[in-house]
Amino acid sequence: MTLRTAVVATYPPRHCGIAVFTRDLVRATGIQSVVALHPASSPAIYPLEVHHRLRRDVLADYRTTATSLARDGVELVSIQHEYGIWGGGDGSHVLNFVRALSMPSVATLHTVRRTPTPGQHRILVELCAAVDGVVVMSRAAATLLTRVYGVSPMRVSVIPHGVPDLPRVDPDLLKPGLDLAGRAVILSFGLIGPGKGYERAIAAMPDVVAAVPDALYVILGVTHPDLLLREGEAYRESLVARAIELGVGDHVRFVNRFVGPAELGRWLQAADVFVTPYPNLEQIVSGTLSYAVGAGKAIVSTPYEYAVELLAEGRGILVAPASVSSLATAFIDLLGDPAGRERMGARAYHFGRHMVWSEVGAAYSALFERVARSSRTSRVAGAARPLALAVLRPLPSGVLDA
Repeated sequence: MTLRTAVVATYPPRHCGIAVFTRDLVRATGIQSVVALHPASSPAIYPLEVHHRLRRDVLADYRTTATSLARDGVELVSIQHEYGIWGGGDGSHVLNFVRALSMPSVATLHTVRRTPTPGQHRILVELCAAVDGVVVMSRAAATLLTRVYGVSPMRVSVIPHGVPDLPRVDPDLLKPGLDLAGRAVILSFGLIGPGKGYERAIAAMPDVVAAVPDALYVILGVTHPDLLLREGEAYRESLVARAIELGVGDHVRFVNRFVGPAELGRWLQAADVFVTPYPNLEQIVSGTLSYAVGAGKAIVSTPYEYAVELLAEGRGILVAPASVSSLATAFIDLLGDPAGRERMGARAYHFGRHMVWSEVGAAYSALFERVARSSRTSRVAGAARPLALAVLRPLPSGVLDA
């Protein structure tokens, strides 16, 4: 990337999905500078590309950091937005930061709520008005921005969630190296915490095991760091206790590690079925579901908005959100039908080719260049801040409009 660009977000070694997304975005686009959002007390040692730390809850840092980026010669700032990663009520400090910038900016929205609180609504509206471009990861999110937040469609670009470019392989070839040999593997991964629906997937396992005795449900990931600070491992321990109580302790495995991209790829490739049993039907993006589609997995999911869009045209099975029996039936049907799993996975894999990071990175780079060029033209002409962009690159046919 010739355009000198910075990105502001959480960043590894922070354990969160946005941190991982940002790391991959940096690698895919060649972004030169990272501003790491972090708690004031964080002792984390960041990699060399992190040029600035922004203490999340120290308001003075926001203007200071914006000034430092200008002094560094940064020409465009990519802002990763989710309410919880920024300081202030509902993450309101993001507005102080954007307004202090002297260069154009693009906001990637990781959360767009259908029923926001008044504070959340105000912040997102003001953020979209203050930046020069807005990115969402689904058509449903783009439609919500227009209908609920009044954002002009001309200001919004749809770029899919990036995924690693994994080859499709026979899961049985990978299983021995992960101590999964001879097991029919159902996989979930991500940060552990309430709201993911793991309880329902565990509750489905007695019926699954009765039909498929070698079935194993793997929950891969560490407890969310914020939950860990508040409650320790109480939630994970409750899931373990529930599996034992149901008599499926040997059929539910917790892998309590935050794994790197290579190991995560092996777990995905070794899985026979992937599941996101999320109870929140307004969820507008899921990195874990994106990864499973990109890996060509047979997928079971509750019908939250992102899943409905991503799993259309036979790329997965949607089950009733509160129905343990529907989950169990879907698991049993897929585990008992290798040919059906292969067909479903192949459809997902073909669809996922436009989501690999090389494609997504190119789309972001083109967007950044276009926004910077438009901003330069406007400054020369003395015009007001331009409307940003229409959908930069349409999603393939078959993706549902909300």
